[in-house]
Amino acid sequence: MIECRVLRSTDDDFKHCSAIRMVVFVEEQQVPPEEELDDLDAVAVHLLALVDGEPVGTGRLIVEDGRTARIGRMAVLRSHRGEGIGSAILIRLMELARERGVGTVTLAGQLHAIPFYEKHGFRAHGQVFLDAGIEHRSMDRQLA
Repeated sequence: MIECRVLRSTDDDFKHCSAIRMVVFVEEQQVPPEEELDDLDAVAVHLLALVDGEPVGTGRLIVEDGRTARIGRMAVLRSHRGEGIGSAILIRLMELARERGVGTVTLAGQLHAIPFYEKHGFRAHGQVFLDAGIEHRSMDRQLA
């Protein structure tokens, strides 16, 4: 069973979110470490996904204004990919957005992950752009 814990960056368990992001983004995808952890962590709501008590995935939600929020930093450890953890994180982040009165969620999807987000109702738009040297497209979804 997948448990998704809601955290702030000041919570002790946030260290697991940071560690997962460092493995997935910095080690696997070669994102510079100084770009991975940022000032937005302090204002974001974070999720820590656990399987049998083991931290395996993370994601964050940033409410940008009263009606829009951005999902980001979604990462699942390689050993647990394909088990529905990313879906559980994404669904819970959208629930948290709804609870905060958000009507639209946005994200920057890595090109290989676009089909995953589309399965969850997101729509890609605009040109491909580079973020930390990785190709992305902007995506959004209405929550109403």
